[in-house]
Amino acid sequence: MSLTPATMRRLMRELTELRNSPPEGIRVVTSEDNMLDVTGIIEGPEGTPYAGGYFRVRFKFSEEFPAAPPKCWFATKIFHPNVSSAGEICVNTLKKDWKSTYGIGHILVTVKCLLIYPNPESALDEEAGKLLLEDYESYCSRAKLITSVHATPRTRPPEFDIPASSSEASTSIAAASPAISLPPQPITLPVPSSLSSPRKSTSPSPPSQPLQESASNTLPSSLSSSSLSGKDGKDRVTSPSPLGTADSNVAGPANTSAAAAAAATKAVKRSAAPGTGLEKRKKALKRL
Repeated sequence: MSLTPATMRRLMRELTELRNSPPEGIRVVTSEDNMLDVTGIIEGPEGTPYAGGYFRVRFKFSEEFPAAPPKCWFATKIFHPNVSSAGEICVNTLKKDWKSTYGIGHILVTVKCLLIYPNPESALDEEAGKLLLEDYESYCSRAKLITSVHATPRTRPPEFDIPASSSEASTSIAAASPAISLPPQPITLPVPSSLSSPRKSTSPSPPSQPLQESASNTLPSSLSSSSLSGKDGKDRVTSPSPLGTADSNVAGPANTSAAAAAAATKAVKRSAAPGTGLEKRKKALKRL
């Protein structure tokens, strides 16, 4: 028997994966002399008559693989409707449902499922199929007896010391570990004294009183009128306190108008003064 190099590489790659990350309850071993001498070991599923047993399944690859399925049989004696006394396995995966993408791992998983769900309608062992349909208790007792005699070793096979794949292992651990409950109240952590005291600010504190307006930039309310009267009754223009640049431009026109009015008043009084002196002279001449 000879396989193509591509098929050999595929088998070697799959065997390496099965050794490094085996499925739950399934292991593979190979012969040191012949890498194509492959044996699968299936752990009996819990809750079935095969629990506690370890069943070996042998593989034989033909030149047609992977187009055709390999030949598989039970090397360990088992009482099962779909397994003959010679160990031949009746499952559709190894017959009409075979696909070239299937491999060793898929076949072993399918056979393990067959131990959980036997199919008495396509029985190779008629006695086992009949007991399964008519008397399930007798079927279980017979299957347990065969398992304890032929499939239960004194010690567990060393191949099962390797843990299953990480995804399945993490799932089983998460299911078995109890849930951790959080405390109902939040935990208060102590704060160091150096952090609890507020830090002194180095920036100056804002003034407590609002800022006052500058006297030089503010026009007093008492000087709101343009002129003030003096002692002689004449209007005098008093200059307000020095103004800033902006305020001087605003108050300038008002002071100018007041000064012009005062100058006009003085001119009228001066023009009226000569007329009064002439009349006095005429009156004096008449008296003479």
